[in-house]
Amino acid sequence: MLDELDQRKQRVLKAVIDDYIESAEPVGSRTLARKYNLGVSPATIRNEMADLEMLGYLEHLHTSSGRVPSSKGYRFYVDGLIPPKPVSDEEKALIDRWYKGRVQRIEEVFQETARIISQVTRNVSLVLAPQMTQAHFHCLQFLPLDDRRVITVLMTDAGFIENKILAMPDGASFEDFQRMAAVINKNLAGHTLRTIEHHSMAEIKDEIQDQQLYEAALGIIHRALDSSKRERLYLGGTTQMLAQPEFHDVEKVKDTLLMLEEEELMKDILHAHMGDGLGVIIGQENEDSHFKDSSLITATYHLDGELLGTIAVLGPTRMEYAKAMSLLEYMNTNLTDVIKRFHW
Repeated sequence: MLDELDQRKQRVLKAVIDDYIESAEPVGSRTLARKYNLGVSPATIRNEMADLEMLGYLEHLHTSSGRVPSSKGYRFYVDGLIPPKPVSDEEKALIDRWYKGRVQRIEEVFQETARIISQVTRNVSLVLAPQMTQAHFHCLQFLPLDDRRVITVLMTDAGFIENKILAMPDGASFEDFQRMAAVINKNLAGHTLRTIEHHSMAEIKDEIQDQQLYEAALGIIHRALDSSKRERLYLGGTTQMLAQPEFHDVEKVKDTLLMLEEEELMKDILHAHMGDGLGVIIGQENEDSHFKDSSLITATYHLDGELLGTIAVLGPTRMEYAKAMSLLEYMNTNLTDVIKRFHW
């Protein structure tokens, strides 16, 4: 594809895309001649743009005399023309303060990562968080809600919390539940959520000495295990879409927002692009028809060589690719360091 465009066409294409990313308005030859030092006349620029359109790198909107980049044009730009745009010191300081000020538990790491990415890129962010089975059991607590119900709180050393309202069996008291918590905490302390699954519950059953209480305890533990095995998807900045000119069409933005609510579908999309390094899927390259006017940039994050999850930016094809790609690369490393703080 590089051989298809000479240096002048590449300069014109880059100028068109840079201008369109900035202005969101179709670009004309006079605009390029005035704003960019291309060294040729508006007539020559117009001819080059016509050639780029014929080759499929630009598109001509009937409502305007200007042109806009096609998915093919953006692909050429991302693969060969995009200028590096490192994360600024100011943005790095913001990210560092954000994590230090807002993150107390492991699940907050992923939630706040989604918020950071959306705030800096002004696009939708997605963070696919890993299973929590590596975390160690810390304690189980019961809090009285009323005469017949308690709130169960299961915590791990990484700060993962599972809450559930539980009805007390007939004849059971809150003191019985406190006794059950003490037995469970003694027997399961130090186990990872993964090893609890294989841990013998016989000793716990013998010490509780009440079948109904034991079954209640078993249900609590199984719910926590089921929850820890689920990957969680965190979204940030869905309202940022409304500020993008491409999404002023209410029906278009509604369809996209409804798709984002389909958690399993979004997980499948992120899984499909898991791998090493950055992935950039542009416009028509998206397999799902709902995202044909959008681009998705993904990066996978690792810990000690193990793939943990994916971070991503979803926005219009007219996004600041250099900024989003640099940010994801930076967040990739930063996220691993933050996770380590929780003794993952």
